[in-house]
Amino acid sequence: MLTLYTYWRSSAAYRVRIALAYKALTAKQIPVHLLKDGGQQKAAPYRELNPAMLVPTLQHDELTLNQSLAIIEYLDATFPNQPLLPAEPAKAAVVRGLALDIACDIHPLNNLRVLQYLTGTLGLSDQQKTDWILHWLREGFTALEQRLSQTAGLYACGDAVTLADLCLVPQVYNALRFQLDMTPFPLIARIYQQCMTLPAFIAAAPEQQADAQA
Repeated sequence: MLTLYTYWRSSAAYRVRIALAYKALTAKQIPVHLLKDGGQQKAAPYRELNPAMLVPTLQHDELTLNQSLAIIEYLDATFPNQPLLPAEPAKAAVVRGLALDIACDIHPLNNLRVLQYLTGTLGLSDQQKTDWILHWLREGFTALEQRLSQTAGLYACGDAVTLADLCLVPQVYNALRFQLDMTPFPLIARIYQQCMTLPAFIAAAPEQQADAQA
C-alpha cells in the first residue's frame, strides 16, 4: 500500500505525483492543505509523521519517507519499470545533478514558508515578494539553461524521461504562475512543453488534483 501526503500546488509533491503516474503506480492521496487552519502541516498528527512539517510524505507499508528526491529514488529502485535514472553511473550522476540544481538551489528560494517569512516577519510587500521570486528564478534558470545545452535531447538528459524532468516541470509551472518571461530560456520551455504532452505529466498537474482550488 502506497500513501502520499500531498498538496496540489506543492512543487515537491508534484514531482512525486509524476513519478507515480509515470510508473503506473496507485497511491492513496491524502491532501494536506498548507494554508487552511493556519497550515494543516503544522497540526500534531502530521508533525509526528513529518517533523519538518513539509510535503510530500510517502508511506509504503511500514516505511515512511520524506524528501521528494529520496521518495522518487526509492520508488525507482522498488518499482524498476519505466526507470527514471540511467543505469550507467556517470549518466545517473548528471541526471541527479540537474535534479538537485532545481530541487536544492532554485525551488527553496520560492517555497511557501520562505515567502510567508518575507511578507510576514520581514514585512515585504506583495510586489517585493514577486520581485524576489522572479530574481531567483532568473538566476537559477540562466544556469540551468546553460547546463541543459550540454545534456538535453528530447528531454533534459537525452531522449528518455528522467528524474531531472520530474523536477523541471513543477519549477516551470511555478515560473509561469508568477509570469516569468521564458523567452531567455527556450530550452527549458521546450522540454517543459514536451513533457506536458505525456499522460503522466498531465495527470499529475496541480489542476488535476482532488484538492485543487480555483
